[in-house]
Amino acid sequence: MPLAAAGLPTLRLVLAISLDGRLAPPSGGAAQLGGPGDRRALEQALTWADACLIGARTLRLHGGTCLIHAPDLLARRRQLGLSPQPAAVVVSRSGDVPAGLPFWDQPLQRWLLAPSTVTAPPGFDRHLALGPWREALAHLARGGLERLVLLGGAALAGALLAEDLVDELQLTLCPLLLGGPAHWLELPALDHPSHWELLEGRDLGGGEWLLHYRRRASRPDPGG
Repeated sequence: MPLAAAGLPTLRLVLAISLDGRLAPPSGGAAQLGGPGDRRALEQALTWADACLIGARTLRLHGGTCLIHAPDLLARRRQLGLSPQPAAVVVSRSGDVPAGLPFWDQPLQRWLLAPSTVTAPPGFDRHLALGPWREALAHLARGGLERLVLLGGAALAGALLAEDLVDELQLTLCPLLLGGPAHWLELPALDHPSHWELLEGRDLGGGEWLLHYRRRASRPDPGG
């Protein structure tokens, strides 16, 4: 059973990382570590989701968000009465999403999660106010986005994990040593350890291994 608190979406962080915990090569740039098995696992997660949550910097690096391509997974979403692709929710403090990105041509709904003082660029279907994370996620849930795949970046993932707002981790461990500064997670010191339960460990081929965890402890009740 998911651990999402009442009124909040279930949030799953999906990433491919190196053996030394890096997300990208030392030179930086877009993170593209996984092989075909990882791609399949990613598309399966997207099939489950109502939307993906992605930081604006990560979107600018990649040019677009991840899409489902596998015919059987597209058919599965049709059977469930879902749109072919989950919506993309872009998190931005500034609203800086350049007009020339391939993102604008991708066949999906585009939502912007940004401060209310930011003017949303043309092309976004909805603009929701970015405030405290718990309130922002509750706003997404009220908008019908009850299952979210978090695609990064590291600062966004760290902020949500630090507040116990990530329910699941789906990590593909890739047989690479990369070094450099591009760690997969920017996490501040925690007041208490965060405990996780292994749901699945699976060989994806090519030396890659999928690890799927669920957070054990429930979120603290802000009302005391």
